[in-house]
Amino acid sequence: MRAVKPANSLLSATGTTIFTVMSALAARHQAINLGQGFPDTEGPADIVRIAAEALLDHRNQYPPLTGLPELREAVAAANGRFYGLMIDPVTGVVVTSGATEAITASLMALLNPGDEVVLIEPLYDTYLPVVKLLGAVPRLVRLQPPHWELPRAALEAAFGPKTKALLLNSPMNPTGKVFTPEELGFIADLLRRHDAYAVCDEVYEHLVFSGARHIPLATLPGMAERSLRIGSAGKTFSLTGWKVGYISGPAALMGLVAKAHQNLTFTTAPNLQRAVAAGLAKPDDYFAGLASALETRRDQLDAGLRRLGFHTLASAGSYFITADVSPLGFAGDDVAFCQEITARAGVAAIPVSAFYVGEAPRQYVRFAFCKREEILEEALRRLEGWVAARPLTALA
Repeated sequence: MRAVKPANSLLSATGTTIFTVMSALAARHQAINLGQGFPDTEGPADIVRIAAEALLDHRNQYPPLTGLPELREAVAAANGRFYGLMIDPVTGVVVTSGATEAITASLMALLNPGDEVVLIEPLYDTYLPVVKLLGAVPRLVRLQPPHWELPRAALEAAFGPKTKALLLNSPMNPTGKVFTPEELGFIADLLRRHDAYAVCDEVYEHLVFSGARHIPLATLPGMAERSLRIGSAGKTFSLTGWKVGYISGPAALMGLVAKAHQNLTFTTAPNLQRAVAAGLAKPDDYFAGLASALETRRDQLDAGLRRLGFHTLASAGSYFITADVSPLGFAGDDVAFCQEITARAGVAAIPVSAFYVGEAPRQYVRFAFCKREEILEEALRRLEGWVAARPLTALA
């Protein structure tokens, strides 16, 4: 067979994501999937009904590139309502086909080959490949469990003359960390000093629990003109399959974001946009209730895991809780542990080492608690049976 030239080397070297691997393993063993972060209930019925009815209103052709006017206006209004950010709905908002596209479009708008980007580990697995595909250079700064405190000296050292941007995820996946006002102030000072931009992944903005408060970096002095803020209808309305995201920012940057979006997906389903616009206008008690319900389930899973011998780490936001499995005496790393409990207990989780590059902590796993209470209870019951069946051994 005649040899052919190799295809893209980065993508060729990229394996199947750990989420796909663990979900497939969960399906094979009919396990409860607490690995992937999606709810097991539908979002608000009124929003779904609006989307369904909008399919029949004869407006199913291409919507505007940057999004339907009603959704752009709703996004701008939400920025003002929740955070006091004044966003122009015409020049300051771009609607995307999901937050992952929003992250990609934002990075495309900012980066040239050779630019440096500061990334904070543990990190969502899309960040690093996109930075590399754009020819930029990642500079990794690592948060350490169990407290996930910002290592200020290491972060400052990661900035230099070639720094173009920092990608900040708060509330953070997988840690559940919500960055404090003091940490955000330190980050903002570095960005100002180095004349760098911020791409802010804030998809869990409304999923923040009592005792914590989400503060967009863009609200700090001097940050609005250098920040791109990303939101997700999928996370805010528990409709992750809709893949509707939105970016807010200054007109000078958003014009470039729109050009990137044009070359990625061009636009997003108009019926879903209309429904999301209605959702963003929901009263405050909807958003408070969403966080409150998730906090109850976080506490349910946290208490159950602790009862079984796990050591759990604090989660101030997102869908996730991290657990230290070392107190259980398991003879294997976090990957082997997740394989073991999926096959033997019928409960799937994600190894936290998958969110790091290179050497990483090997005793932490991530559980998603965005599930019905009875499902979490059944998962805990299965894990209890597995813990009782010691001695524990890793899968061969």
